[in-house]
Amino acid sequence: MVIGKVIGTVVASRKEPELVGLRLLAVSPIDVRTGALKDGGVVAVDAVGAGVGEVVLYATGSSARQTKETQNRPVDATIMAIVDILEVGGTVLYKKD
Repeated sequence: MVIGKVIGTVVASRKEPELVGLRLLAVSPIDVRTGALKDGGVVAVDAVGAGVGEVVLYATGSSARQTKETQNRPVDATIMAIVDILEVGGTVLYKKD
């Protein structure tokens, strides 16, 4: 899994029928050592009710299709958890409000 921050929403009015009903979010990866946003990002299916600004764990590749919502669907990234605390070396880099 990858740790990231939800930076936006993605709305697609026309899409493959297998994607209908899935919520899409833009996620930027986080440097786990510093807590800073890294270059790049993904559009991920939200399987846990995440929102913009939240830090999340997401899976990519075939692992992204291992949830009830995404099984056998054409997805390559799925948000699977909302992070409460990110601590590295005794330093809290992120704590959910």
